[in-house]
Amino acid sequence: MGFARTVNCLMTIALGAILMTSTAQAYDWLDHDLRRLHSSETVNVRDLAADAPAVLLVNTASHCGFTGQFEGLEALHQEYAGKGLKLIGFSSDSFNQEADEEKAAETCFVNFGVTFDMMATVPVRGSKAHPIFAEVARQTRAPRWNFNKYLVNRDGEVVEVFGALTGPDSGKLKRAIERLLSS
Repeated sequence: MGFARTVNCLMTIALGAILMTSTAQAYDWLDHDLRRLHSSETVNVRDLAADAPAVLLVNTASHCGFTGQFEGLEALHQEYAGKGLKLIGFSSDSFNQEADEEKAAETCFVNFGVTFDMMATVPVRGSKAHPIFAEVARQTRAPRWNFNKYLVNRDGEVVEVFGALTGPDSGKLKRAIERLLSS
C-alpha cells in the first residue's frame, strides 16, 4: 500500500508539472514585457494571463465611436474576474483614434473607472503590429477596427473573435467566456 501511494503521489506531481509547463508554453506568445497605460510600471503579459482558463484581449481607443465599451468591459471584468477571466486591454493608435497616453488614461481610469489591466499604446495591425497582435492575426485575423475582442483558451489558442459591433454585454460573448471558464 505504501508503494502504491508513493507512485500515485509521484504521478500527481509529474502531471502537475506537465500541466504547468503546458500552460506556460500555451501562453508563450504573450511573453512580452509591456508598460501599463500612462505608467512607468512594466508587466509581463504572459504572467498576467498565467493560470487563467480564459483571457480576453481587446484593442482599445479613447477617442472612437466605440469608446463607451469601456463601461461594458469593466462590467464584464467585474462579473467574471473572480471566476477566472483575465481581461487585458491594449491602447492602440492603429486607426488614428487614440489620444496621447495621458488623455487615454484619463478616459479609461477616470471617465470609465477601468480596473482591468490596460497596456500602453501599441500598433495592432500591419507590418508594425506588436508581436502579440501579429500572433492574433496569424491565428485568426487582425483587428479591423478598435474594440476587437479576442478570446483565448488555456492552450493559448484564440478560439473566438468578436468585432467592435459586438458589445461587452453581448450574450454571445458571455456564453463563449462561460464555456471556457467551465471547461
